[in-house]
Amino acid sequence: MRITREADYAVRIVHALMTKKQIISARELSEITNVTFRFTLKILHKLTSGGIVYSLKGAKGGYKLAIDPSLLSLGEIIECIDGPLMLSHCQEEDISCNTHPDKNDCPFHAVFETITGKLKKELYDIKMSQLLKE
Repeated sequence: MRITREADYAVRIVHALMTKKQIISARELSEITNVTFRFTLKILHKLTSGGIVYSLKGAKGGYKLAIDPSLLSLGEIIECIDGPLMLSHCQEEDISCNTHPDKNDCPFHAVFETITGKLKKELYDIKMSQLLKE
C-alpha cells in the first residue's frame, strides 16, 4: 500500500508552510517543494477545502496553515487528499464482496479492518510539529 504522490506532496507543502511561518505564495511553495505550479495549486485547493490551510487574496496574498502543527496529524493531511484510509476496496460501504455476501463472514475483511485501524492510528498519532527540526 502506498499513499498517492499527491498526498506525499501535500505533506511537503504543509511542512514548507510550517517552516516559513508566514504567508507564502503558491509559486514560492512550488519552488520550495519542487512540485509543479499547477499541481501545487491543485493540492492547495484540496488543503484549503479541508480546512488545513487558508488562502489570502490580493497582492500580498498566499497561503498559511489554518491548524497548529502540534494539532495537525499526518493522517489528516493524507485523508484530506486521498480520502479515507483503506487497505482494501472491500472496506468501502457500497462495495459488496463477490465471495461473501456478508462482510462479517469474510476472514479477509476482518484482517483488512484491523490493519487499517492500526495504520490509521499510527498516522494520526504523528503530529506535523514532530517533523520540524529543532
